[in-house]
Amino acid sequence: MTAPPASTVRLAAIDVGTNSIRCVVAEVQSDGSYRVLDEEREMTRLGQDLFTRGRLSAESIERSIATLVKMKAITDGYEVAELRAVATSGVREAANGRAFCREVRKRCGLSIEVISPEEEAQLALRSALRHFDLAGRSVAVVDLGGGSMEVVLTAGSVVDQMHTLPLGAVRLTEEYGGAEPLRRRRWRRLRRAIDRVLDAHIGKPPPFYTEIMIGSGGTFTNLAGMLKVERDGSEKNLQGYAVSPAEVVHLMHRLRATPLDVRRQTAGLNPQRADIIVAGAAAIARLAKRLGTQQILVNPGGLRDGLLLSMIAERTVGVAGQPGRSKDRLESVRVFARKCRSSERHCEQVARLAGEIFDGLRKPFELPPEGRDLLIAAALLHDVGYLINHAKHHKHAYHLILNAELQGYTQREVELIANVARYHRRAFPKKRHANLSLLPRADRQLVRALSAMLRVADGLDRTHTQRVTAVGVETGRGRARLVLEAASDPQVELWDAERKAVLFAKVFGAIPTFAWGRAVRRRAAAPAPRSRRLRLAAG
Repeated sequence: MTAPPASTVRLAAIDVGTNSIRCVVAEVQSDGSYRVLDEEREMTRLGQDLFTRGRLSAESIERSIATLVKMKAITDGYEVAELRAVATSGVREAANGRAFCREVRKRCGLSIEVISPEEEAQLALRSALRHFDLAGRSVAVVDLGGGSMEVVLTAGSVVDQMHTLPLGAVRLTEEYGGAEPLRRRRWRRLRRAIDRVLDAHIGKPPPFYTEIMIGSGGTFTNLAGMLKVERDGSEKNLQGYAVSPAEVVHLMHRLRATPLDVRRQTAGLNPQRADIIVAGAAAIARLAKRLGTQQILVNPGGLRDGLLLSMIAERTVGVAGQPGRSKDRLESVRVFARKCRSSERHCEQVARLAGEIFDGLRKPFELPPEGRDLLIAAALLHDVGYLINHAKHHKHAYHLILNAELQGYTQREVELIANVARYHRRAFPKKRHANLSLLPRADRQLVRALSAMLRVADGLDRTHTQRVTAVGVETGRGRARLVLEAASDPQVELWDAERKAVLFAKVFGAIPTFAWGRAVRRRAAAPAPRSRRLRLAAG
């Protein structure tokens, strides 16, 4: 192999999966894409018996290390500038997963990074965004491996939810069968097991229907390969190949009734995958039915492609520094809000009024200064959930914000912003809620306080006409008086702010009253508990 020209960069990625190990060597192009120079794949069954024993077997470890030695030698021959190797659910869940990584480093000098389910899903999504136009579509990006299934639900290119499901093809086969023909009783058992997982993680009914599923992983490519052979006699060129859920279901039932030795001879099916294809196909079929999917598009690159694209992006822009406190970090919030097609005028108005309310309450209730910026960000994003649907837009807002890349914010800050937006309407924040249960007490208190202010600010622009030009806050003796400036009577805004002030009264122990201009028209909201001072730590 010749050394790369001085002007080119070669990269390599290795995906250590539960079922197989894949390596790709690529040369970076000027437009940020890449040209594949070499690929290697071997089914080592690293996760064989893992889901019944809880450990990687000595035999599978030896097979996998022998494969990694060869792959490392190939990448060395290409003189790659960077090699990144990642492991997924098999190594992640095995009791001796770390020992395996140490042994690999010792014997072939390769450092393996065990990535989280969220990172795995993000890499699959990055690949899908590169190869498919998701604008204006409800899409499920699905990566199905041997141990797990990662599902990313998106509205356009905006992530609504991410799920990691224990529905890998190897795991399901070991637990419920599928290598040999499945009779009706065992088939029902497998199907019900998959449905229970979908109920627990995605819900019934699901948050929204996805017309398109973009699938990566060996199960998707082999199903598409078999169907493509039946259509036109070739199993090549599977990138973007479209199949219907009905075709997958019909093929799955044929395969589950076919003896393993005969199944291995099916054109388009890798013989080494014949024993796990039925369970994998069942997981895809049940998910497609649950989500109302109309079309399945195949993305063969998947995680490896996403990994290379991530490496290229890091080399292009440099390694990102720690999140900062730059003045323009709110710009990334505004960009995301526009991406979700939020009403910009309304959200800017709510953010401005919420900031003024915070300023009036900060000293009397000793609110942490960081709360103002978090409140402004939550106000700018509180309506992004409308991108999914109106009925539960506050809940969708939480997921969309949590999965957004808001530059300049720490993960903790993003979580607080998402929670404040989540509680801008309907239910009050409660410790038992899953999204709040893991937060420290001080952060839960901060969410309650900021949500209370956001509700009132949202009410003060109920007509979306920006009628209220300013709000001042006067506090004392168990009351908070909000004085509104407006050119004309903000009757509807006053009514809605009063209606939404119940949480405010509970949190601050101060009965809020509202007055418009010089007219002393006090309007009291629901009575509050005994007055108390709210002391919130910055956390």
